[in-house]
Amino acid sequence: QVLSLPIVVIVHGNQDNNAKATVLWDNAFSEIDRVPFVVAERVPWEKMCDTLNLKFKAEVQTTKGLLKEHYFFLAQKIFNDHSASLEDFQSRSVSWAQFNKEILPGRGFTFWQWFDGVLDLTKRCLKSYWSDRLIIGFISKQYVCKLLSTEPDGTFLLRFSDSEIGGVTIAHVIRGKDGSSQVENIQPFSAKDLSIRSLGDRIRDLGQLRNLYPNIPKDQAFGSHYNSEWAGAE
Repeated sequence: QVLSLPIVVIVHGNQDNNAKATVLWDNAFSEIDRVPFVVAERVPWEKMCDTLNLKFKAEVQTTKGLLKEHYFFLAQKIFNDHSASLEDFQSRSVSWAQFNKEILPGRGFTFWQWFDGVLDLTKRCLKSYWSDRLIIGFISKQYVCKLLSTEPDGTFLLRFSDSEIGGVTIAHVIRGKDGSSQVENIQPFSAKDLSIRSLGDRIRDLGQLRNLYPNIPKDQAFGSHYNSEWAGAE
């Protein structure tokens, strides 16, 4: 007899996501001396935060983990609660059903399916941007509007899409001649989009983007990520 890491047998690639969720939950939350296959149905949210952070850093291979404000957004998402404070969430527990069984409100996927899509996108296309802290990522569309509404025309930030799995979008301010402001979200870019043209070059292309929030000129923030071939072609 020998102890092993959890193993899940699947018969089709579309089961891969659920299998990864099962292995992650079992690895993180099972007791060493447990009855075989018995795992807690609910775990403290703080332990879930630690697990998501470790998974993110390991999968993306970055030293820059999740921040307190990221956990707040993730808690709002998984608990479907936008009225609680950060402290309120710290005393809650999260269930396996909330993690990877229940469909998120208004969406066609679970919390884990969405988070795993973010992992894959970041690992494949956004590692350097994330490691340079150029992507806020885990932030709600509503909070983005609050942040950007008082900023100058052309101020922008990057967030992971709420509506699509594995998408990153750019939110930016458009300020009218009368001083009124509007925050627009550009159609999310997928890994396929970013394999054709990188995020840095796409940001460079978009003339309406000027300063990365709060106030960093985009060429200063993203200049090292521009493709030199494209730069030389101008």
